[in-house]
Amino acid sequence: MSEAAPDTAALPRDGQEHRLHPLSWLFVLLAQLKQFILPLLVLLFAGRGDRNDLWGLLAMAGLVVASLAEYFTYRYLLRSDGIRIRSGWLHRSLREIPFARIHNVNLHQSLLHRMFGVAEVRLESAGGTKPEAQMRVLRLDQALALEALVRRRGNPGVAAGEADAAPPLLALSTGELVRLGLISNRGMLVVAAAFGALAQTGEDVFGVLVERWGRLLFGRVSEFMGEHAHDSTLGIGLAAVSLVVVALVLVRLLSVLLAILQFHGFTLREDDGRLSVERGLLARSRSSARRRRIQAWSLREGVLHRWFRRRSLRVDTAAGQRGAQEQHTLKDIAPIASPGHCDALIRHFLPDAGWDALDWQPLHRGAWLRIAMPGLLLVLVAVVAGCWRFGGIGLLGLLLLPLQLWRARRIAAACGYADNGRLVAWRTGWLAKTWNFAEVDKVQALRLAQSPLDRRLGMASLLLDTAGASPFGAPLHLHHLPLAAAQALSARLGAQLARRRLQW
Repeated sequence: MSEAAPDTAALPRDGQEHRLHPLSWLFVLLAQLKQFILPLLVLLFAGRGDRNDLWGLLAMAGLVVASLAEYFTYRYLLRSDGIRIRSGWLHRSLREIPFARIHNVNLHQSLLHRMFGVAEVRLESAGGTKPEAQMRVLRLDQALALEALVRRRGNPGVAAGEADAAPPLLALSTGELVRLGLISNRGMLVVAAAFGALAQTGEDVFGVLVERWGRLLFGRVSEFMGEHAHDSTLGIGLAAVSLVVVALVLVRLLSVLLAILQFHGFTLREDDGRLSVERGLLARSRSSARRRRIQAWSLREGVLHRWFRRRSLRVDTAAGQRGAQEQHTLKDIAPIASPGHCDALIRHFLPDAGWDALDWQPLHRGAWLRIAMPGLLLVLVAVVAGCWRFGGIGLLGLLLLPLQLWRARRIAAACGYADNGRLVAWRTGWLAKTWNFAEVDKVQALRLAQSPLDRRLGMASLLLDTAGASPFGAPLHLHHLPLAAAQALSARLGAQLARRRLQW
C-alpha cells in the first residue's frame, strides 16, 4: 500500500464535488452480497420451481440497482477545514466532517482492490460505533493523498513530506509471524466452524473419520497386528490419539498461515503524533490514529508466550469501532514482541508514567474465596449429577475441590492493582497474565460496586471507564479490593478527575 506516493495533486481541487471511482458500485454490490448471501442462497437453491429462481434474480437486480444508485448519488467535496459528503437518493443526507474531528483514518485493500488499484477509506471520529465516512472506493493514489491531507490539515504543525521520515517502531519478520501463529489459536476457529458444519449433516462424521484414519494408519502393519487390527479396541484408541495429534499439528500450521496472511509486512510507525499500522499479505490495510486518542492499554502474556519469550500489546482508541468494522481499527500495537520491546514501546508512548516502577498492591485477603466460588459451585453440581447418574462413584468429583481452592489462591496472589497518580493499572491471571492500564487523565467515570457477599467479606470492586472501553467489559475493572482501599482509591481518583481536564 505504501508503493504509491501521497501526492495531493491526485485529489480533486477544493470547491469541486467529485464522485468515487467508477468501479465503486461493484464493491458496494459485493459488500451488500455479503450481508444478504444467506437469503439469496435459500432463494436460488433451496426452493424449487421457476418462481423461486425469478425472486432470486429480482433480488440480485435490486442489489445492483441500489449499488448503482449509491455510486451516482455519492459526492464528496474537499474544503479548507473539512470534507462535505452528499449521499442518498430518496433519503438524502449532507455530512460536514471537519479535519480536526477525524481521529482515525483507515485504508483497506482486499485482493480485488489491489487488482484494480483502488482502496477503501474509512474516516472515524471519537467514540463512534460506525465510521463518519466510508468511501468505497477511491484510486489508490487518491486514497493515500486523502490520508495525507487529513493528517496535515487536522494537525497544522505537520509539514508535507514528513510522513515517512521516521523509522518504524516495530516491524515483524517472517520468523516472528511464525511464532505468532504457533502462539495464537486462529486456526482453531476455522476448524471449529468446519466441524460444526459437518455435524449439521446428521451423520456420524467423527466415527467415520476415526475409522478411515485407522484403516489408513494400520494398512501397512496389519500383517503384524492381524487383518482387523483397525477394528480392535487398541486400534481404535491408537487411531483416535494419533488423529488428535495430527489435527493439533494441522491447526498450528493453519494458525501460522493465517498469521502470515493477516500480519505480513506489519510495521508500526509514529509520525508527528499520529500512529499508523500497515499489515496484510493478500488484503492490505493501514490504520492510523492520533497518539493522544489512545485511551487504554492491554499487555498479555500467555503460557505459549512465555515459552517463546514473547508478549502482545493492544490499545483501545477513542474511535474504537464495533462489529465488522473493529478489525480495521487501530488495535494491535505489537501483535508479538519480546517483553523488553513491549516495555520500550510503553515507555516511548508514556515516558513519564512510571510503568517500570509501579507499586502493586494485593487484593483482599479473602479474594481467593470469591475467585473459587464459581468453580466450587460447578464441581458440586457435577458431583450431584454424577451421583444421580452413576451412584457413589460420582463422589470422586469431590477430589476436585482442593484443586479449585489451590488454583484460586494462586490467581488471587498473582492479581494486583497500582496507582501512582499518572497511571492506574490492574494485573490478573496466573498461567495467562494480563496487565491493563490507562492514564488517569483518560478516565471518564468511576463506579464502586459491592455484591452481598462482598459486603459480608468487606471488599469492593472499582470500575474505571474510558472512551475506548469495550461495552462487553471495561479493561480496568479492579476486583476484590479491601473496602477501605477501594474507597480511598475511588476518592483519590475522583478528586483528580475533578481537577483535571479529560484528555482524549
